Amino acid sequence: MTDIVSFLRAWIADPLRVAAVAPSSPALADLMTTEIKPTSAPVLELGPGTGALTRALLARGVPEDKLVLVEYSAEFARLLERRFPAARVLLMDAAKLGEVDLFNGERAGAVVSSLPLALMPPDRVQTILEAGFRHLRADGAFYQFTYGPRFPASRAVLERLGLQATRTGRTFANVPPAAVYRIRRRGRKPSQRQDRPPLPRP
Repeated sequence: MTDIVSFLRAWIADPLRVAAVAPSSPALADLMTTEIKPTSAPVLELGPGTGALTRALLARGVPEDKLVLVEYSAEFARLLERRFPAARVLLMDAAKLGEVDLFNGERAGAVVSSLPLALMPPDRVQTILEAGFRHLRADGAFYQFTYGPRFPASRAVLERLGLQATRTGRTFANVPPAAVYRIRRRGRKPSQRQDRPPLPRP
């Protein structure tokens, strides 16, 4: 109940940034993390809120100290620091992640996003996707859920970035019902490496 109150308060304060009026349900958290394994670590989570998906990631075997949680709300960030003391919590805009080192030079195996991309302008969506893939291994995947009928980024944005989105499932056991998408680089094989120069730490 406390988490629901926190979400409602945050939604009233800034509905375009929070979008949801309640935390992700266990069914949605399970669907979002179904392909995550311990070998996916480190993992980057965008917009973790009160930590519903964070708990699911831990249940999948991702070590807490291999999680970076990027949260825009100061209230949620403080809550996350108390609940997941071994994780790295960053109070910042996810669109600014592209040029910082989150994992000491290591690349993430997965990005898990609860950001309301459907409510954002296309250029901001593109910036966030670019930032997420900047931190992903060549065989990594970006997971995004949406309440809408289609993936919340235009085909033009995906084509510009060389990405492909595939719906992995839908759950009606969430308020509101949600669909989950896996986004990968087009033409990339898991065995291919992606070497990039080191990034500065935030």
